[in-house]
Amino acid sequence: MPVETDDELREMLDLDTIAVVGCSSTAGKAAHDIPAYMQRHGYEIVPVNPYADEVLGRTAVDSLADVEVEIDIVDVFRPSEEVPGIVDAVLDRDDVQVVWMQLGIEDDAAAARAEDAGLDVVQDRCLKVEHRRLV
Repeated sequence: MPVETDDELREMLDLDTIAVVGCSSTAGKAAHDIPAYMQRHGYEIVPVNPYADEVLGRTAVDSLADVEVEIDIVDVFRPSEEVPGIVDAVLDRDDVQVVWMQLGIEDDAAAARAEDAGLDVVQDRCLKVEHRRLV
């Protein structure tokens, strides 16, 4: 069942560790500025970017499989057509609780697979906007 209520979103925003798939090292890009905002608000950001060595002062990893800490939320900054593969990588882990797709990113079939596996899914919503609005 898709996440719909503010209470559900607030519960997700109580989680601590966010792996950002597509995290950018370029200031001014949403994929950099939104994780930077979340980091400033106390979240642990794990940048997933095979083309960067470091993002936001943290070592970037090539894929979700390379993340060695427990992840609560996977925040997706990749095109919608990449979401099924990202969900596959999420489902290979046993720690992720939420798959969050940023504005303009959605894939109903992949979202349904994640939900069927017991995960919460947010599509086409900005993490920063929802954090500002609800926290």
